Amino acid sequence: MVPAMAVVLLAAFVIYLFIPHDESVDPVKPVSYKVELDSARRAAPYPVLAPEGLSAKWRATSVRYEGGGADGRVWHLGFITPDTQYAAVEQSDARRPAKYIEDVTQGARRTADTVRVRGEEWTRYEGEKYDALVRRSAAGGSEGSEGSGDDGKAGRGGKAAGGRPYTTVVTGTASFEQLQKMAAALSPGAEGAEGRKDAGSGAGNAGKG
Repeated sequence: MVPAMAVVLLAAFVIYLFIPHDESVDPVKPVSYKVELDSARRAAPYPVLAPEGLSAKWRATSVRYEGGGADGRVWHLGFITPDTQYAAVEQSDARRPAKYIEDVTQGARRTADTVRVRGEEWTRYEGEKYDALVRRSAAGGSEGSEGSGDDGKAGRGGKAAGGRPYTTVVTGTASFEQLQKMAAALSPGAEGAEGRKDAGSGAGNAGKG
């Protein structure tokens, strides 16, 4: 048995040694995510975010939208950064956001530090595997504050406001500088941006009444 195994291993080594293989080939397999993004934006009860304006050196490698489950409605979009680190945007309207954040950040812990990105406050999380920037929507779906209520509906695009709050996480092995760059590039798309503008206008008119 042992001699036979040794012969097999030796043969495998010889094959590897003499068959040409190009080690310069990039192992990263980029994926297109436009179809999944459009579909998620139609289905999700919150503004589904994706980066816009990043260089081509940011390469998408994974994408998915799950319409229901223990973590609520979940959006994931993962990238390899220009310096070959990992960064992803994760979103969910999970009823237990703390558990969801722990899962997608690989156990990163909340710190007392915050950072403002394009006028909105994100909380820093730090961990052994991943770091993260986290933002919770307020009750009713407006973004920017760390609301904790489960009432109302999250607004997006032409959808009615008032579902439960949702969580946005930018996380990965990338540096905080890179995570912040991704957070700054996130956009809900043309329809989502128009919906947020309309929601703000409606709130202002309501205040005047």
